[in-house]
This record gives sequence, C-alpha cells and structure tokens, in this order.
Amino acid sequence: LDKRMDWRFLDLRQRRNNLVFRVQTTLEHAMRSYWIERDYIEVHSPKLMASASESNAELFEVPYFEDKTAYLAQSPQFFKQMAQVAGFGKIFEIAPAFRADPSFTSRHATEFTSIDAEISWIDGWEDVAAMQEELLATAIQAVADKHGDEIKELFDLDVVAPTVPFPRIPLAEAREIVAARGYEIPRTDGDLDPEGERQIAAHVAETYGHPFVFITDYHPEIRAFYHMRDEETGLTKSYDLLYNGVEITTGAQREHRVDVLIEQAKDKGLEPEHLEFYLDFFRYGAPPHGGFGMGLARVLMLLLGQDSIREVTYLFRGPTRLAP
Repeated sequence: LDKRMDWRFLDLRQRRNNLVFRVQTTLEHAMRSYWIERDYIEVHSPKLMASASESNAELFEVPYFEDKTAYLAQSPQFFKQMAQVAGFGKIFEIAPAFRADPSFTSRHATEFTSIDAEISWIDGWEDVAAMQEELLATAIQAVADKHGDEIKELFDLDVVAPTVPFPRIPLAEAREIVAARGYEIPRTDGDLDPEGERQIAAHVAETYGHPFVFITDYHPEIRAFYHMRDEETGLTKSYDLLYNGVEITTGAQREHRVDVLIEQAKDKGLEPEHLEFYLDFFRYGAPPHGGFGMGLARVLMLLLGQDSIREVTYLFRGPTRLAP
C-alpha cells in the first residue's frame, strides 16, 4: 500500500479507485443538498487558531507573525458554536481538520476531511442524532441510486440505505454486552476499544440487522469539556456513532452556560484565560444547541468495505507521509 501511495497518480487510474471519488462526490453532494433544502447555512471556519479546540496534546504548531504561535484547527467546534450565538440556527461545514496524533492505524490520519453540523434550540442530543441518521440514510441512498451497479461489479458489495431510527445503546450497557460475548475491554477509562466496537457492532447486526449504532451516555472524563452533563447521572449528553464496527462520529448537546463551561474547562486542566474568546460567545445568552463531527474517509472506507482510509483518501497524510 505504501508503494501505491508513492505512485498515487498511477494508482488512481484504476477504474475501481476512480469510482471511490465519484462515490465521494455523490455522498457529499447528497449531504449538502439535504442541509440546503432544510435551510442550513454553510460556513467556512478558519484553520489557523490561537488555542486548542479539543486537546492540547494533538496540536500542530505553526510559526505566526511577530513571534506568535498559531495552531492548525483540530475541528471547527468553537466556530460552529459561535454561529449558534450569532443566530445562524443551523449550519454545516465540510473542510480539513488536523490532529498531531502519531497513530499508525487503518483509520487515523494527521489531515482529514471533517463533516460537521450544529443546530440550535434542541431539547437534547437525540435531536442531533435524529438529524444525522436521516442525513446518512439520504446520502447512502443517493450513492446506491447512482453507483449501486458499479459498486457491485467492482467491490462486490450491495449498497443499501439504512433504516431509521438507528439503534441506541448506553455505554455501560454496551460494555456489559461486550463482556457477555467473551471479550474483556483493556481500557481503564471506561470507553470501548476497537475490538469492543467490533463486538458491539456484531451484536447490533445480529440483534437488529443494522450497520449503525449510537453509543450514548459517556463519562465526562472521556469527553470534551464543552459536552453538557446530565445533572442527575453526571454523564454527558453525548454519543458516538459506529458504522460496521468503527466509530465515525462524536456528537453531543453542548454546554451553553458560561459559568458551567468555565468549571468544566478547569476540570480538564484547561486555562479559562486561554479560552476567553470562546467563553465570550456565551456571556450574553446562547440557545441550547448541539452537533456532530464525522470523518468523511471513515464513512467511505466502511461504505465500500475497505480496510484502510488510505484507500479512500485522495492523498493521505500521516506521521510518516507528507508526499506526494
């Protein structure tokens, strides 16, 4: 695969590889159409930032003017939320994101295309999940309609749009199901590991006949500081979406009360003064809101039954690859 990546301009001449990017085009167009028909606004947020949006450990530093340091955006999270306070209501963005994560797995990249959406006036994360499952069902149906026969010929796969709603399983219950299947999750933070994700997906496929499952109710320790927490359970109002056994999305209701945000940032070891511009968004009132971020390459990889996102990324970027 590395040799093929070295000569990607030749590799992409194969009919099968060409089809990947026609499928990508149809998938993105269908998602944009879904949103635009429902009066969403498309935004283009900056990719140079003054501070972290997710984790300080995964930032690429960039020298900036007058001895300043900028950072490549890990996600458009802060700016998606700013749009809610600005009164945009419903927004989306399909754009690059960057993670300084030295992972050498089949599903990680240092630069990837992130599909993001954020909506106002929600009652909870369920409103976000309902939008996302409808979006995916619509987009996958568009791929099936336009490319189904060719995908069957070249990938030996039948593309079938998923039914909605997708199954939903709380994380604690998912861990019990995985344990009952004979697998002990080695992680100590309470999250699922890749094999745990595969096991719960196998259970969902056997029980519901469904390729997707929302895993919900995550502990704050394994979630971002801006995820809203349930006052009764202490768990976050968030979810991960798994597709054929691989996580493709994190979504949540966001915390919009500035005093709570400050305390949750401190809990995560973040300095509120470094987040002043972000916290200012919420000082004069903010609507209840939430959204998700989804990796385009992971969706394509799983839709087409591939083993690596390198197969479905035009030009892959990882810890040891910056060319071509």
